[in-house]
Amino acid sequence: MMTYDEAIGYIHSISWRGSRPGLSRISELTKMIGDPQDSLSFVHVAGTNGKGSFCCMLEAVLRAAGYKTGLFTSPFVKDFTERMRVSGRDIEKDELAECTEYVKSFADRMADPPTEFELITAIAFEYFKRKKCEVVVCEVGMGGRLDSTNVIKAPALAVITEIALDHMAYLGPTVEAIAGEKAGIIKKGSRVLFTGTDEKARSVVKAAAERVGAPYAEPDYGALSVLSSSVEGSEIDYRGTEYRVPLAGLYQPRNAAAVIEAASELRKCGYDIPESAVRGGIESAVWHARFELLSRDPIIIYDGGHNPQGVGAAFESIASYFPGKRVVAVSGVMADKDYDVSVGIAAPYLSRVYTVRPDNPRALSADGYADAFRRHGVDAVPCGTVIEAVEKAVADAKAQNAPMFIFGSLYLYAEAADAVVKVMGCAS
Repeated sequence: MMTYDEAIGYIHSISWRGSRPGLSRISELTKMIGDPQDSLSFVHVAGTNGKGSFCCMLEAVLRAAGYKTGLFTSPFVKDFTERMRVSGRDIEKDELAECTEYVKSFADRMADPPTEFELITAIAFEYFKRKKCEVVVCEVGMGGRLDSTNVIKAPALAVITEIALDHMAYLGPTVEAIAGEKAGIIKKGSRVLFTGTDEKARSVVKAAAERVGAPYAEPDYGALSVLSSSVEGSEIDYRGTEYRVPLAGLYQPRNAAAVIEAASELRKCGYDIPESAVRGGIESAVWHARFELLSRDPIIIYDGGHNPQGVGAAFESIASYFPGKRVVAVSGVMADKDYDVSVGIAAPYLSRVYTVRPDNPRALSADGYADAFRRHGVDAVPCGTVIEAVEKAVADAKAQNAPMFIFGSLYLYAEAADAVVKVMGCAS
C-alpha cells in the first residue's frame, strides 16, 4: 500500500512536465479508470479572480441544503488535502494514498503521461465517485477550454467569474481571448452564469452560451446594497433579502450575490435549495488567504491576490477600511506574474514593505522584488526568511500604529500564517 508521503512524492515528481494544455491525456487517463466524472453532477467554475471564494460559498450553500458535496480547488494554502473536500472535510491522507495508487497504476502505462494537474484531477474525480457525491463544485485550474477539468460532460451550471489579464502566454493577450478560453467550459445542456463586470468578457461569454443554446444569467448588482463592511465581513441586501457575509473584502458582497444567483439557477436544474440554506451556507463559509484577518492587535490581514486586478481589489478594501492610513506590508510573488504593475498599484498605500521569496521554484527573489518597490518610491527591505519579515513588520506596524498587510502569492500563505502565530505568541 502506498503511503500518503509516497503519494505526494509521486504527484510532485511529475511537476517537471509543466503545464501542457489539452484534453487528450486526461481523456485517456479518465477512460482507463472508468470515467468517474461521468457519474457525477458538476458546477464548473472558471474565471481569473473570485473563483475560490465563489466555490467556497456555493459548496457551503449546497451542503446546507442537504447535498453530499465535493469541492475541487487549487492551489492549496496549507495542506495538499484541501484540494479535494467532501461535505466540507478535506480528503483523508489514507484515502488520497489509495486513490493515487489506483490512478498511478494506469498513468504509468500511458505513452504520453499526464501532467501533475491532470493526475490530480483524475484522482479527485475518482475520489468524488467513491464517496458518491451528489454535486461537485469544480474550480478550473487555468483557462477552461483546454483545462483538464473540462473532460467533464455538460455541467448543471457553468460559471464564469471576473476576467482579467493573467496567464497570457497560454490564454491569449486580450480580455476577449481569455474570456473565450474560459467560456470553453460552456456546453449544450448546461445553464450559464456570468458574474464578472467587464463588458468585452460579457459579450464573449453570452455569445458562447447562445451558440450552444445554453440559458444565460448574471447577477443584478444594481439590486445589491452593502449595509455595512469591515475586516470582520459584510451585511448585505440582495433583491430585498439580507445576508451576513463573513468573508472580508469589498469584493465579497458581489461574490455572495453571485452565489445567491447560482442557487437560483440550480433550482431551475431541479436542485432543492431553500432560502435558509442560502443564508446559512454563506454565513458559515470559511476561505483562507483571501483578505483573511490573522490578528486584531495589531491588525494583520493576508490576501493572496496575485495579479493586478486582484491586488487592486485588495488595496481598494484596505483604503476603505483604513482611510488615510498607509500600511506596513510583507510580500512575495512568482517571477512569472505581472508584478511590476501590481507594485505600482500597491505603492501609494504602503509606508514600508518587507519582501520575501516564497517557497516555490518560480518565485522572484526578495532582492529583485525590493528593487521593483524602490522603483515605485516605496521603502523596501528584502528579508532572508518569512519569519524575519513578519517580525520586523509587526514591530514596524506597532510603532506606526498602522495595519499590517501580507499579500502576493498564495504559496506564501502557510509560512506567513505560521510566522504570525509564532511572532504574536511571543509578543503577547
